[in-house]
Amino acid sequence: MAQLPATGRAAPAPRVRATTLEADGLSLSALLAEPVGAAPRAVLVALHGGGMRAGYFDNRARPGLSLLTLGAQLGYTVLAVDRPGYGSSAVPLPRGLAVEEAAVVLGAALAGFSARHDTGAGVFLVAHSFGGKLALAAADVLGDALIGMDVSGLGSRLAVAPHQLPGPGRQGEWRRHWGALRLYPPDAFRLGRALIAPVPEIEAAEGPRWPVLHPHLAARVKVPVRFTFAEQEQWWRCDAAAVADLTAPFTSAPVRVDHQPDAGHNISLGWAARTYHLRVCGFLEECLLARAAAPPRRPVEAAAV
Repeated sequence: MAQLPATGRAAPAPRVRATTLEADGLSLSALLAEPVGAAPRAVLVALHGGGMRAGYFDNRARPGLSLLTLGAQLGYTVLAVDRPGYGSSAVPLPRGLAVEEAAVVLGAALAGFSARHDTGAGVFLVAHSFGGKLALAAADVLGDALIGMDVSGLGSRLAVAPHQLPGPGRQGEWRRHWGALRLYPPDAFRLGRALIAPVPEIEAAEGPRWPVLHPHLAARVKVPVRFTFAEQEQWWRCDAAAVADLTAPFTSAPVRVDHQPDAGHNISLGWAARTYHLRVCGFLEECLLARAAAPPRRPVEAAAV
Protein backbone atom coordinates (compact mmCIF):
# COMPACT_ATOMS: atom_id res chain seq x y z
CA MET A 1 0.00 0.00 0.00
CA ALA A 2 1.33 3.45 -0.92
CA GLN A 3 2.45 5.60 2.00
CA LEU A 4 2.67 9.34 2.37
CA PRO A 5 6.24 10.63 2.49
CA ALA A 6 7.51 11.41 5.96
CA THR A 7 8.29 15.09 6.43
CA GLY A 8 9.61 14.90 9.97
CA ARG A 9 7.25 17.62 11.14
CA ALA A 10 3.56 18.10 11.79
CA ALA A 11 1.39 19.96 9.33
CA PRO A 12 1.03 23.63 10.28
CA ALA A 13 -2.09 24.38 12.30
CA PRO A 14 -4.64 26.70 10.71
CA ARG A 15 -4.76 30.22 12.13
CA VAL A 16 -7.98 31.85 13.32
CA ARG A 17 -8.03 35.56 12.54
CA ALA A 18 -10.49 38.42 12.80
CA THR A 19 -11.92 39.78 9.56
CA THR A 20 -14.66 42.12 8.34
CA LEU A 21 -17.41 41.48 5.80
CA GLU A 22 -18.99 44.36 3.90
CA ALA A 23 -22.71 44.27 3.13
CA ASP A 24 -24.13 47.29 1.31
CA GLY A 25 -22.39 49.80 3.55
CA LEU A 26 -22.71 47.73 6.73
CA SER A 27 -19.67 46.00 8.27
CA LEU A 28 -20.01 42.61 9.95
CA SER A 29 -17.19 41.38 12.16
CA ALA A 30 -16.22 37.73 11.81
CA LEU A 31 -13.60 35.08 12.56
CA LEU A 32 -11.93 33.23 9.70
CA ALA A 33 -9.89 30.02 9.46
CA GLU A 34 -8.64 28.65 6.13
CA PRO A 35 -6.94 25.39 5.12
CA VAL A 36 -3.17 25.61 5.07
CA GLY A 37 -1.63 25.13 1.64
CA ALA A 38 -4.77 23.95 -0.13
CA ALA A 39 -7.90 25.34 -1.75
CA PRO A 40 -11.03 24.93 0.38
CA ARG A 41 -13.50 22.18 -0.46
CA ALA A 42 -16.38 24.42 0.73
CA VAL A 43 -17.05 27.32 3.08
CA LEU A 44 -18.64 26.54 6.41
CA VAL A 45 -20.44 29.68 7.64
CA ALA A 46 -21.20 29.61 11.38
CA LEU A 47 -24.03 31.68 12.91
CA HIS A 48 -24.11 32.13 16.69
CA GLY A 49 -27.14 32.23 18.97
CA GLY A 50 -28.83 35.04 20.86
CA GLY A 51 -26.72 36.94 23.37
CA MET A 52 -23.48 35.42 22.06
CA ARG A 53 -20.74 36.31 19.56
CA ALA A 54 -18.95 34.54 16.71
CA GLY A 55 -16.33 33.24 19.15
CA TYR A 56 -18.91 30.71 20.33
CA PHE A 57 -17.57 28.47 17.53
CA ASP A 58 -13.92 28.97 18.53
CA ASN A 59 -13.90 27.11 21.85
CA ARG A 60 -10.48 27.59 23.45
CA ALA A 61 -11.21 25.92 26.78
CA ARG A 62 -9.32 22.82 25.60
CA PRO A 63 -7.43 21.92 22.39
CA GLY A 64 -9.56 20.36 19.67
CA LEU A 65 -12.90 21.93 20.64
CA SER A 66 -12.88 24.82 18.12
CA LEU A 67 -15.02 24.38 15.02
CA LEU A 68 -12.88 26.93 13.17
CA THR A 69 -9.66 25.00 13.74
CA LEU A 70 -11.19 21.59 13.10
CA GLY A 71 -13.00 22.64 9.94
CA ALA A 72 -9.87 24.20 8.45
CA GLN A 73 -7.85 21.08 9.30
CA LEU A 74 -10.44 19.03 7.39
CA GLY A 75 -10.10 21.21 4.30
CA TYR A 76 -12.88 23.78 4.67
CA THR A 77 -12.79 27.51 5.06
CA VAL A 78 -14.70 28.33 8.25
CA LEU A 79 -16.25 31.77 8.63
CA ALA A 80 -17.97 32.55 11.95
CA VAL A 81 -20.01 35.74 11.56
CA ASP A 82 -21.25 38.19 14.18
CA ARG A 83 -24.90 38.36 13.15
CA PRO A 84 -26.42 41.82 12.36
CA GLY A 85 -26.83 43.69 15.64
CA TYR A 86 -23.75 42.06 17.20
CA GLY A 87 -20.05 42.90 17.09
CA SER A 88 -19.13 45.72 14.73
CA SER A 89 -22.73 46.14 13.56
CA ALA A 90 -24.12 46.66 17.08
CA VAL A 91 -23.62 50.44 16.91
CA PRO A 92 -25.27 51.07 13.51
CA LEU A 93 -27.98 48.50 14.34
CA PRO A 94 -28.67 49.04 18.05
CA ARG A 95 -32.12 47.41 17.80
CA GLY A 96 -30.93 44.60 15.51
CA LEU A 97 -32.88 43.38 12.48
CA ALA A 98 -35.82 41.10 11.84
CA VAL A 99 -34.60 37.68 10.77
CA GLU A 100 -35.58 38.03 7.10
CA GLU A 101 -33.90 41.45 6.91
CA ALA A 102 -30.79 39.96 8.52
CA ALA A 103 -30.82 37.22 5.88
CA VAL A 104 -30.53 39.83 3.11
CA VAL A 105 -27.57 41.43 4.89
CA LEU A 106 -25.89 38.04 5.38
CA GLY A 107 -26.41 37.22 1.71
CA ALA A 108 -24.76 40.47 0.64
CA ALA A 109 -21.85 39.89 3.03
CA LEU A 110 -21.26 36.35 1.75
CA ALA A 111 -21.51 37.50 -1.88
CA GLY A 112 -18.71 39.98 -1.16
CA PHE A 113 -16.67 37.28 0.59
CA SER A 114 -17.15 34.90 -2.37
CA ALA A 115 -15.94 37.56 -4.78
CA ARG A 116 -12.58 37.69 -2.96
CA HIS A 117 -12.13 34.10 -1.76
CA ASP A 118 -12.24 30.62 -3.22
CA THR A 119 -15.42 29.01 -1.86
CA GLY A 120 -14.99 25.52 -3.29
CA ALA A 121 -18.31 23.70 -3.77
CA GLY A 122 -20.28 26.46 -2.08
CA VAL A 123 -21.62 27.51 1.32
CA PHE A 124 -22.75 25.27 4.18
CA LEU A 125 -24.46 26.92 7.16
CA VAL A 126 -23.92 25.70 10.72
CA ALA A 127 -26.05 27.58 13.21
CA HIS A 128 -26.84 27.59 16.90
CA SER A 129 -30.14 28.59 18.52
CA PHE A 130 -31.29 31.97 17.12
CA GLY A 131 -28.63 31.62 14.42
CA GLY A 132 -30.67 28.70 13.11
CA LYS A 133 -33.55 31.06 12.40
CA LEU A 134 -31.23 33.18 10.28
CA ALA A 135 -29.94 30.06 8.50
CA LEU A 136 -33.47 29.04 7.47
CA ALA A 137 -34.29 32.58 6.37
CA ALA A 138 -31.07 32.78 4.32
CA ALA A 139 -31.86 29.69 2.23
CA ASP A 140 -33.76 31.72 -0.38
CA VAL A 141 -31.14 34.46 -0.43
CA LEU A 142 -28.17 32.13 -0.98
CA GLY A 143 -29.89 30.07 -3.66
CA ASP A 144 -27.74 27.53 -5.53
CA ALA A 145 -24.63 28.50 -3.56
CA LEU A 146 -26.10 26.80 -0.49
CA ILE A 147 -25.09 23.15 0.01
CA GLY A 148 -26.98 22.38 3.22
CA MET A 149 -27.31 23.43 6.85
CA ASP A 150 -26.76 22.00 10.32
CA VAL A 151 -28.70 23.59 13.19
CA SER A 152 -28.39 22.94 16.94
CA GLY A 153 -30.35 24.27 19.88
CA LEU A 154 -33.47 25.24 17.93
CA GLY A 155 -36.92 23.68 17.77
CA SER A 156 -40.37 24.96 16.93
CA ARG A 157 -42.14 24.37 20.27
CA LEU A 158 -40.89 26.33 23.26
CA ALA A 159 -40.22 24.53 26.53
CA VAL A 160 -40.56 27.82 28.45
CA ALA A 161 -43.04 30.67 28.66
CA PRO A 162 -42.30 33.48 26.15
CA HIS A 163 -41.39 35.94 28.92
CA GLN A 164 -38.57 33.60 30.02
CA LEU A 165 -36.70 34.01 26.72
CA PRO A 166 -33.55 36.17 26.62
CA GLY A 167 -34.15 39.81 25.74
CA PRO A 168 -32.98 43.37 26.44
CA GLY A 169 -31.80 43.53 30.04
CA ARG A 170 -32.16 39.78 30.61
CA GLN A 171 -30.07 36.81 29.48
CA GLY A 172 -32.72 34.23 30.31
CA GLU A 173 -32.33 31.59 33.00
CA TRP A 174 -28.61 30.86 33.21
CA ARG A 175 -28.98 27.11 33.76
CA ARG A 176 -31.10 26.66 30.63
CA HIS A 177 -28.19 27.84 28.49
CA TRP A 178 -25.74 25.39 30.01
CA GLY A 179 -27.35 22.41 31.73
CA ALA A 180 -25.18 20.45 34.17
CA LEU A 181 -21.81 22.08 34.87
CA ARG A 182 -20.01 18.74 34.42
CA LEU A 183 -20.71 18.98 30.68
CA TYR A 184 -18.20 21.85 30.29
CA PRO A 185 -14.45 22.29 30.83
CA PRO A 186 -13.73 24.47 33.88
CA ASP A 187 -12.42 27.32 31.71
CA ALA A 188 -15.58 27.41 29.60
CA PHE A 189 -17.42 29.76 31.95
CA ARG A 190 -14.50 32.16 32.39
CA LEU A 191 -13.84 32.32 28.66
CA GLY A 192 -17.55 32.41 27.89
CA ARG A 193 -17.97 35.77 29.63
CA ALA A 194 -16.11 37.43 26.75
CA LEU A 195 -18.65 36.01 24.28
CA ILE A 196 -21.77 37.43 25.91
CA ALA A 197 -23.50 40.35 24.19
CA PRO A 198 -26.86 42.11 24.64
CA VAL A 199 -29.80 40.62 22.74
CA PRO A 200 -31.06 43.28 20.30
CA GLU A 201 -34.60 44.52 20.86
CA ILE A 202 -36.06 43.42 17.50
CA GLU A 203 -34.52 39.97 17.84
CA ALA A 204 -35.99 39.58 21.32
CA ALA A 205 -39.43 40.69 20.17
CA GLU A 206 -39.34 38.15 17.35
CA GLY A 207 -38.48 35.26 19.67
CA PRO A 208 -42.00 34.37 20.85
CA ARG A 209 -43.23 34.49 17.23
CA TRP A 210 -40.90 31.74 16.06
CA PRO A 211 -43.44 28.89 16.21
CA VAL A 212 -45.55 30.88 13.72
CA LEU A 213 -42.65 32.01 11.51
CA HIS A 214 -40.91 28.60 11.36
CA PRO A 215 -43.31 26.83 8.94
CA HIS A 216 -43.17 29.75 6.51
CA LEU A 217 -39.36 29.68 6.34
CA ALA A 218 -38.98 25.90 6.45
CA ALA A 219 -41.23 25.45 3.41
CA ARG A 220 -38.79 27.53 1.32
CA VAL A 221 -35.70 25.45 2.14
CA LYS A 222 -34.52 23.16 -0.68
CA VAL A 223 -31.24 21.78 0.72
CA PRO A 224 -30.60 19.01 3.27
CA VAL A 225 -31.06 20.07 6.91
CA ARG A 226 -29.92 18.41 10.13
CA PHE A 227 -31.19 19.46 13.55
CA THR A 228 -29.37 18.47 16.73
CA PHE A 229 -30.82 18.61 20.24
CA ALA A 230 -28.48 18.38 23.21
CA GLU A 231 -29.28 15.75 25.81
CA GLN A 232 -29.99 18.57 28.26
CA GLU A 233 -31.73 21.00 25.89
CA GLN A 234 -34.03 23.14 28.06
CA TRP A 235 -35.26 25.95 25.79
CA TRP A 236 -37.02 23.81 23.18
CA ARG A 237 -39.18 20.72 23.33
CA CYS A 238 -37.70 17.74 21.49
CA ASP A 239 -40.22 14.99 22.22
CA ALA A 240 -41.72 13.00 19.32
CA ALA A 241 -44.68 15.36 18.81
CA ALA A 242 -42.44 18.44 18.85
CA VAL A 243 -39.97 16.87 16.40
CA ALA A 244 -42.84 16.02 14.06
CA ASP A 245 -43.98 19.67 14.15
CA LEU A 246 -40.41 20.81 13.50
CA THR A 247 -39.83 18.65 10.45
CA ALA A 248 -43.26 18.59 8.79
CA PRO A 249 -42.99 22.02 7.08
CA PHE A 250 -39.84 20.99 5.17
CA THR A 251 -41.80 19.90 2.13
CA SER A 252 -38.96 20.54 -0.36
CA ALA A 253 -35.92 19.42 1.64
CA PRO A 254 -34.67 16.23 3.31
CA VAL A 255 -34.43 16.75 7.06
CA ARG A 256 -33.16 14.67 9.96
CA VAL A 257 -33.07 15.14 13.72
CA ASP A 258 -30.21 13.90 15.90
CA HIS A 259 -29.54 14.02 19.63
CA GLN A 260 -26.15 14.82 21.17
CA PRO A 261 -25.39 12.89 24.38
CA ASP A 262 -23.52 14.52 27.27
CA ALA A 263 -24.28 18.07 26.15
CA GLY A 264 -26.26 21.12 27.20
CA HIS A 265 -27.78 23.83 25.00
CA ASN A 266 -24.37 25.45 24.39
CA ILE A 267 -22.97 22.32 22.73
CA SER A 268 -20.01 24.05 21.06
CA LEU A 269 -18.71 25.32 24.41
CA GLY A 270 -18.79 21.92 26.13
CA TRP A 271 -16.81 18.70 26.23
CA ALA A 272 -19.05 17.37 23.44
CA ALA A 273 -17.99 20.17 21.07
CA ARG A 274 -15.49 18.10 19.08
CA THR A 275 -17.91 15.18 18.72
CA TYR A 276 -20.65 17.51 17.56
CA HIS A 277 -18.37 19.42 15.16
CA LEU A 278 -17.14 16.17 13.60
CA ARG A 279 -20.77 15.20 13.02
CA VAL A 280 -21.40 18.60 11.42
CA CYS A 281 -18.51 18.04 9.03
CA GLY A 282 -19.71 14.50 8.38
CA PHE A 283 -23.12 15.84 7.38
CA LEU A 284 -21.44 18.38 5.12
CA GLU A 285 -19.57 15.50 3.46
CA GLU A 286 -22.89 13.72 2.93
CA CYS A 287 -24.31 16.84 1.29
CA LEU A 288 -21.27 17.14 -0.99
CA LEU A 289 -21.55 13.47 -1.93
CA ALA A 290 -25.26 13.81 -2.68
CA ARG A 291 -24.51 16.74 -4.99
CA ALA A 292 -21.76 14.86 -6.79
CA ALA A 293 -23.89 11.73 -7.19
CA ALA A 294 -27.05 13.51 -8.32
CA PRO A 295 -28.10 12.80 -11.91
CA PRO A 296 -27.42 15.69 -14.29
CA ARG A 297 -30.30 18.04 -14.86
CA ARG A 298 -31.90 17.74 -18.26
CA PRO A 299 -31.82 21.00 -20.20
CA VAL A 300 -35.17 22.70 -20.59
CA GLU A 301 -36.22 22.47 -24.23
CA ALA A 302 -37.62 25.53 -25.89
CA ALA A 303 -41.33 25.30 -26.58
CA ALA A 304 -42.25 24.72 -30.18
CA VAL A 305 -43.56 27.81 -31.92
